[in-house]
Amino acid sequence: MTDELKWFTPKEAPFKLAGFAWFAKEQIYRRLPAKPASPLPQAVDSLANCTAGGQIRFQTDSKRVSVRVRLSGPANMCHMPSTGQCGFDCYIGPPRAQRYCGTAKYDHTQLSYECTLFERARTEMCNVTLNFPLYQGVEEVSVGLEPGSAVEPPLPFRGDGCVVAYGTSITQGGCACRPGMAYTNILSRRLNIEFVNLGFSGSGRGEPEVARTIAEVANPACFILDYEANAGGEVLFNTLPEFIRILRAAHRRVPILVVSRIAFAWDAYDEGALRDRIRRRDFQRETVEDLRSKGDRQIFFHDGSEMLGADFDECTVDGVHPTDLGFIRMATALEPVVESILRSIGV
Repeated sequence: MTDELKWFTPKEAPFKLAGFAWFAKEQIYRRLPAKPASPLPQAVDSLANCTAGGQIRFQTDSKRVSVRVRLSGPANMCHMPSTGQCGFDCYIGPPRAQRYCGTAKYDHTQLSYECTLFERARTEMCNVTLNFPLYQGVEEVSVGLEPGSAVEPPLPFRGDGCVVAYGTSITQGGCACRPGMAYTNILSRRLNIEFVNLGFSGSGRGEPEVARTIAEVANPACFILDYEANAGGEVLFNTLPEFIRILRAAHRRVPILVVSRIAFAWDAYDEGALRDRIRRRDFQRETVEDLRSKGDRQIFFHDGSEMLGADFDECTVDGVHPTDLGFIRMATALEPVVESILRSIGV
């Protein structure tokens, strides 16, 4: 019974939180500062309360690991499972070799739940990562372990820096079936580095006030800009150069990786949509090439249109948002690119 467990707050040692760049100052599970220096767009400010990319990390010899969770709202999405929107999931194992072992399954009509994420027969130390919900806020969470169990800090990431990924609903994790399948979380496991997920559903438009706020993230190892899908009309053309300029002014030597959007299902049928994607892809590539020609050797471009493969139309829920298969393919395509960038700067 879970009432036999001892409950811990992950806000205290030896637990480590990842993915919340302003947590040390504000002590809330939020992806952007609650009181930013520049007012944020309303939608971005609201979506920052979604906990995509957040992680609880620790080691324990407990045979059971459970969570108690109070959400800020109910599961309410028609095209994404409640396990991805509002659930936690659990991975165990050493860095770069963690394996999935359980998901919070609960009554999705409720705002609070308690769930055992895994049970095992043996008592031995293991490295644990719990991934926060992707599309809902978390007001409180506690970790339940068997009384008398050892709890220690997690095995370390490869460096003190973090990869900051800015983008859209796809970046945020829509529509993964569980949190660990968002591409930023897959990459975090594979590369053994903290990711700060700053994907904002329908609202990744590259506003300068958002860029200035993101530039405040402490000790970034790399920035990923993946927001084309929300920057319709002339928005991308107007915002990308300035977004890059703001990041570069604050972080002279931090790599910036610009990623064009994945292929959408209707690209196969709508010639206008395909031409528009190609135009935007080429603009992003040319922007990066121009900056590199002017001496910025720490900016890179990756063509996202190939990430899902030839059968890209089979990799989404609704023609846009990836399934878990789609996210695996995105992570597999990006992994060597980000790995090469990190190695180039000694991370």
